[in-house]
Amino acid sequence: MANRSKDWWRQAQRDSDKARLDFEHGYYEWCCFTAQQAAEKALKALYYHNNQSVRGHSLLRLLEGVSAIIPVTENLLHQARVLDRYYQESRYPNGFPEGSPFDFFDQKIAEEALGALRAILEFCSNHLG
Repeated sequence: MANRSKDWWRQAQRDSDKARLDFEHGYYEWCCFTAQQAAEKALKALYYHNNQSVRGHSLLRLLEGVSAIIPVTENLLHQARVLDRYYQESRYPNGFPEGSPFDFFDQKIAEEALGALRAILEFCSNHLG
């Protein structure tokens, strides 16, 4: 089986670019979701780079799994928790008692998501070689 880690990493970078575009255009809920997706793909690239299989979408669980081979800081786990909140609630109205997702996301929340994404991308980049 071919190692596809570079494909996952390249898509993570493209998703990261899209998250920044969403931010620039005021689509803060999509910025948060796309940041989560970029981080997920970056972490999966790290798994594949280390010839490990992986399933799931929780960044926290992905990082906990990686910690068996690479030291992971508590701050990085916190960044994963930040982004994990945006996997569903940024897309579906039933994530909140009422209103649409875009009612609950603003520039400051999106900035936090982008910051968490940067931390995870840097971590992955440092270990992908």
